[in-house]
Order: sequence, then structure tokens, then C-alpha cells
Amino acid sequence: MRVLLADDHAIVRRGLRGLLESAGIAVVAEAGDGVDAIRLCEEHRPDIVILDIAMPKLNGIEVASRVQKLDPRPGVIILSVHADESYIIRALAAGARAYLLKSATDEDLLPALRAVAADKPFFSPGVTAVLVEDYVRTLQARGLTDSYELLTAREKEVLQLLAEGRTNKEVATTLDLGLSTVETHRSNLMQKLNLHNTAEIVLYAVRKGIIR
Repeated sequence: MRVLLADDHAIVRRGLRGLLESAGIAVVAEAGDGVDAIRLCEEHRPDIVILDIAMPKLNGIEVASRVQKLDPRPGVIILSVHADESYIIRALAAGARAYLLKSATDEDLLPALRAVAADKPFFSPGVTAVLVEDYVRTLQARGLTDSYELLTAREKEVLQLLAEGRTNKEVATTLDLGLSTVETHRSNLMQKLNLHNTAEIVLYAVRKGIIR
């Protein structure tokens, strides 16, 4: 596993490098701003890119989006002090697979790396707790109920696989279904749950404990 670190604080990069190298993970490059992060990604082609969300020149979300357009293979992990939904949705939409709170990096970083290396999402437990609380509060404020039980058994299977990052084609292969059937299930479950994109599917699955 080859990792690129991008954070504008040298002391943070030093701490992350020490944690990774003690686990036998190679840090191939470090960047102190977003522009350097993109340049070094092109130069070193890392397996995983760890990005601080707040960096000079280009922030971590912008870097994630540009890196994914250049080469979708590297897994992206976002480090942030923000646990609110708007940041998380933007990070996921930019292609991030994991979202970690800086306050819990030591505990979460290695599990996040393992998850992203396996092409699965990962969120700090603190992020998950905030998402669940916000979701319950929103339902109560609007007098709504969760619609998960309206899904068929097949739609629940499709939901989990989509939330884990599988494409429609991969879901079809896994469940031995036709692609058009999977697309129909996806459309139906999104309508039932009032979801509009893949980022919202992932967040919903996290709130429900379907993925972690």
C-alpha cells in the first residue's frame, strides 16, 4: 500500500507518517497544499491519498475531485474537523471513500486504510453518531417516519451493495441479475427513501447501520 499525505501542517504530516510507517505502510510523498497534492499524485500514482479538508490553494474536496478525474484508482480519505452533513456529502460526491475526524485520527486511520484498500467506505464513529442524531432529529421535526421497511428484500440487498461502492454492473453480477433489473431496483429504492444520488445512498446506509 503506497500512500500520499496532504496537510498544510508539517507536524500533522509527521505524526501521520509515523503512524503509517509503524504499521509497515509506505508514505511515497507529502504535500503541504492542494496544488502540490495533485502534482505529486500524478508523479507517484499512490494507492491511497489522505487529504486534509482545509489546505491552501485548493482544499481537500477540490483535490479529491481533480485526482479522481485524473485517475479514479487511488482511494481518497478526507481528514476534517467538521462532522456536519454538508461537508460529508461534498466529500463523497468528490470521490472520497472515507471521512475521518482529526480528533480521532490515531484510532481510525488504519481501519480506514484497510476499508478503502478493500474498496469500502469508512467513517469515524463520531461522524456516524452525528449523522444518526441529525437524521432522527430531522424526521421528528418534520413528523416523518423512516421508509426502510418499505423496501423489498432485493432492494435492501441492492442498497447495501451500492452503499459499499459497487457499480450497477457489479451489483448485477453479485446478485446474478440483469443490469436493467438492478437499475429498476435502484430507482425504486431511491424514490422510496427520497434519495437523489450515490452520496446520499452512502449516508443513509451509515445512518441505518447498514455499513460502518
